[in-house]
Amino acid sequence: MTKSKAFIQPLDRVAIALMLLLSLLIGLVIWQGDAVKPRVRNFTWQNQQIGSEDVSFTLTFSRPMDTKSVEDNLKIEPPLAGKVSWAGRRMVYTLLTPAPYGTNYKVQLQGAKDQFARKEGKNRGVQAFTGNFRTRDRAILYIGVNPEEQGQLILYNLTQEQKKVLTPKDLIVMDFEPFPDGEKILFSARTSKNQDLLSGQLYTVTTGIASQASEQAQAPGRVDLILDSKDYQNLKFDLSPDGQTIVIQRGNKSNPGEFGLWVMSTVSDTSGEKPTAKPLKSQPGGDFMITPDSKAVAVAQGQGAAILPLVGDASKPLDFLPQFGLVQAFSKDGSQAAMVKFNTDYTRDLFLVTNQGIQKPLLKTTGEILNCQFDPSSPTLYCLLTQLVSKEQYIEQPYLVAIDLKTAQQKPLLVLPIAQRNVQMSLSPDGLGLLFDQVVAQPPTAPVSNSPLKTDDGEAIATSSLWLMPLMPIADTTTVEIKPEKLPLDGFAPHWLP
Repeated sequence: MTKSKAFIQPLDRVAIALMLLLSLLIGLVIWQGDAVKPRVRNFTWQNQQIGSEDVSFTLTFSRPMDTKSVEDNLKIEPPLAGKVSWAGRRMVYTLLTPAPYGTNYKVQLQGAKDQFARKEGKNRGVQAFTGNFRTRDRAILYIGVNPEEQGQLILYNLTQEQKKVLTPKDLIVMDFEPFPDGEKILFSARTSKNQDLLSGQLYTVTTGIASQASEQAQAPGRVDLILDSKDYQNLKFDLSPDGQTIVIQRGNKSNPGEFGLWVMSTVSDTSGEKPTAKPLKSQPGGDFMITPDSKAVAVAQGQGAAILPLVGDASKPLDFLPQFGLVQAFSKDGSQAAMVKFNTDYTRDLFLVTNQGIQKPLLKTTGEILNCQFDPSSPTLYCLLTQLVSKEQYIEQPYLVAIDLKTAQQKPLLVLPIAQRNVQMSLSPDGLGLLFDQVVAQPPTAPVSNSPLKTDDGEAIATSSLWLMPLMPIADTTTVEIKPEKLPLDGFAPHWLP
C-alpha cells in the first residue's frame, strides 16, 4: 500500500497543476475574449491577377460584423463600383463593371465594428486590413505584315510595351482565337509555300502567360497540330467560351458538295488519347457561333437561324428563328443576341433578341453588318457596318457605331475610308478600348503579287496598320471628340487577349 500511494501522488500533483492552469487560461479568455479585435481572415483576391470573368471577391471575418460599418469603411483604390451582399461572416463585393486592365488595386478596411460592439457600448474596431490584387496586362494579338514577320501571329503587351512573335515563319496564319485563360491561341494556318486559302490546318500555340490554375507559364511559341487537312478542308472554326470545344466547318475533298459542321474537344479523355473531330449530324449551314454556355451552336440554316445542341441529336434544333438569317453576337451571359434580318430590298436590319422573347429593331443599313460586340460594362452594342455610297459601282463605306440597347440611340464613332471592307474590330475585355485595322490591298493595276497574305476576298495585302480607340459611355454628354490612335505596329486582324 505504501508503494502504491507513493506512485500515485506525483501523477495527482501533475493533474491538479494542469487543471489549475487550464482553469486560469479559460478564465483569462472569458475575461478578455470580447476585447479581441475582429479581423479579416481571408481575402479571395489577395495577390491575385484577375480578368474580366472575375466579377466578385469575398472578405471573411473572424467575428460577426456590423455590416453597415464595414460597407462605410471599405475603400478600394483606384475606385471600383460594386454592390455588397452578406452571408454570415462573409461579405461578397460584386463589381458592376469589369475592372480596367493593367491596374494595381488596394483594398483597405479600418474602423469597422463587430456586430455586438455598439450594443455593448464598446469601441471595438476591426484590425486594420490592407489587401492587394491586380488586373491582367492589356495585351493584343495580330498577324504581322512586315517582311520579317509576315503572316506570323504576334502578341503585343500594351502595358509593358513588349512584343513576342509566337508562330514560325513557315506558317501563314489565317485566323485565330485565344483560349479564355490566355495561355494558348487556337489558329488556322497554311504553309508559306502553299497559296491555297482552303489548305489551312488547326494548331495551338502557347503565349507564355500563366493562368490562375497553372503553377507556372509554359514557354511561348510551342506549336501543336490539332487538326490536319488531308481529307477535309477546314473552312471556318469557333472556340467555345469555356475553351473546351471547337466547332469546325469542313468540306470533303473527294466530294466537294459534302460539307458541314464538326465538333472536337480540346480536352483529352481519361485514356489520354488525343481528341478527334466528329461530324455534327445536321443540315448544312452557313455562318455559325457557339453559344455563351458552350453547349450549343447558332448556325444560319435555310431561311433562318437554328440553335443546335453540341451533345445529343443535332438534327432536332433547340430553337429556330425563321425571321433572322445570322447571329452576329451574344451577350456574355447569353440573355441577349444581336441578330441580322435580310430584307427583300437587299437592306439589312439589326435586331436585339432576348431570351424573354423580345425582338427590338436597332438599325437598318443599305450595306452590310460586318461585326457587332456587346459592351461588358454597359448596355451598349458596338458595330462595324457599311453603307452603299454608289449603287451603280457597288461602293461601300465602313463606319463604327455605338448603340444604346435601352433607347436604340446610335452614336457614330468613326467613318472609315471608302471601299475598305476588310476592316476587323475587337472590343477590349474591360470595355474601355476598341481595336481595328486598316488594310491596304494591292491595287488591281499593280503587278501580280507574290505576297502570301490575303484578305477574305482573296486580294493580296500590301500593308496594314492597327488603331486603338478609347471608349466612353454612350450616355456621356461631354463634347470632347475621341480620336483613334495609330499604334506603332504593322499588322491586321487585331484581337484583344482575354
